[in-house]
Amino acid sequence: MPHPADLIFIDGDVLTVDQAFSVAQAVAVRDGRILAVGQTAEIEALAGPRTRVVDLAGRTLLPGINDSHLHATAWGLTRPPFALAVGHPDVASIADIAEAVRRAAATTPAGKWITGLGWDLGYLAECLADPGRRPHRRDLDAVSPDHPVCLTDFSGHMLWVNSRALEIAGITRDTSPPPGGVVYVDAAGEPTGMLGESAMSLVQRCVPPVGVEQRKQAIRSAVAALHAEGVTSFTEPGLGPGGTEILGGSLGTESLEAYIELARAGELAARVRVLLLPAPMGGSAADVAAGLRELAAVPSDVDPERLAVIGVKVFADGVPPNETAWMREPYGMAGGHGALCVHGADAALREAELTEMIRIAHAAGYQVGVHTTGDRAIDAVVAAFVAADRAHPRADARHYVIHADFVSVENLATLAAHGYSVNMNPAIKWTIADLMDEVVGKRLSDYQWPVRSAVEAGLAVCAGSDAPITEPNWRQGVASMLLRESKATGRPSGPEQCVDLATAVRAYTINAARQDFAESWKGSVEVGKVADLCVLGGDLRAADPHDIPGIPIDLTVLGGEIVFDREGVSPA
Repeated sequence: MPHPADLIFIDGDVLTVDQAFSVAQAVAVRDGRILAVGQTAEIEALAGPRTRVVDLAGRTLLPGINDSHLHATAWGLTRPPFALAVGHPDVASIADIAEAVRRAAATTPAGKWITGLGWDLGYLAECLADPGRRPHRRDLDAVSPDHPVCLTDFSGHMLWVNSRALEIAGITRDTSPPPGGVVYVDAAGEPTGMLGESAMSLVQRCVPPVGVEQRKQAIRSAVAALHAEGVTSFTEPGLGPGGTEILGGSLGTESLEAYIELARAGELAARVRVLLLPAPMGGSAADVAAGLRELAAVPSDVDPERLAVIGVKVFADGVPPNETAWMREPYGMAGGHGALCVHGADAALREAELTEMIRIAHAAGYQVGVHTTGDRAIDAVVAAFVAADRAHPRADARHYVIHADFVSVENLATLAAHGYSVNMNPAIKWTIADLMDEVVGKRLSDYQWPVRSAVEAGLAVCAGSDAPITEPNWRQGVASMLLRESKATGRPSGPEQCVDLATAVRAYTINAARQDFAESWKGSVEVGKVADLCVLGGDLRAADPHDIPGIPIDLTVLGGEIVFDREGVSPA
């Protein structure tokens, strides 16, 4: 045989994720591409004396996972050793977080910042015991009076800081938050140490920035961890000047520089698509225009299959758990409707500003992904998509609503009619389902992330972890789409929005490739496509959905090269 395969997989359950979602037994790889897909006997005939043959022994093989919304740089920088882990299950109470800060203060040079990520009201014992209890600066002052402390919540939309951090940031009872932001105060009008949405920037701008070399280290660490999850592709949803004050500055322009340097050096072991973030939360159309002028394209000597900038991200509103999503109905716990987090003195001016922000990015030729969660905000975004296309007609722009928590059936139909889509987060649904019953009421809570309605409307729904908001365990996302059960109680939440396994898998593979404008060369196990593959330590189709999150990843292949092999479970 003149050109045998380099790598062959036999006797498995191969989910090709082609148009028919056909199932094969074996796959052959040569020169980093899929050479053949079929039954074991025909694929074995492609082996040569140096071909590595992996016996799947009934295990599932599917395309390499494409996490279509994952802040890899932030995920790397917000994990130890870069920051404290203050999320569930690492901590179970405010007291646990205070103890972690106390230990950090004992070893941190005087005056240096202590940062962390992950706290969640739904998993803090004191807040569970007293629904009115909230984290407070006093909790942190008691253990770190001299070190400034900045702890980001699990959603990335709320900060908890101590008095020293408030002092450095100049935040007092007289401080007015930027548009769309909240400085929480107590009954006496004094800041509590909690800051929401764009008000986070008041503190985050004071935290010393992280350099490019440290960002490269964090990206390498994150990519290695993603390989252990079977992830070979991901979207960095927002890097640029608008990210200098988000998640500790990890979304700033320096992170894009770090990716470029890694790709040029041949050290970026993943396929990365980037959305530019030209404007911060609370930003304006002028910010978008200026940011896009400032941002340079990825250099031409970088392999576009490894790294490419394809879109622009815009922040429209906040998140429902923090009651900052812009909703039609008032929140059940504290009232209010939330708001758009863009520049403008009132709702009408902010909506007009958002429309112009989207128009500018669309007219510049970019795909536009808009962070929007509330139903009223989604109305505004979908209308802005349509208006932008009417003003500047473009074929196949593939704009999408990021999160789309409460997207209406009417908006789903409009998105489908224009070839647009939604990017949803099923693992977040699993995490916060019980909490949302109290925040928006059971009817809306059950509807949140209506995946089935989106699929029935004809959308190519994508799913992402939003790491570091949740861990990038896509199997948990799949199980959540199949079951829609809550993490805390196991109670079903909106079971009428459950989907089947094929739909869930497509959301992490071929649909995500479509979002990347890359479905012609990745996202399924078909001849000619890149050999990005994921091998599970079990049979995905036969598994009880409740067991899917725990199925191990045995092997991850990127471009025909094995980049993860769990303890040598797949020997040659």
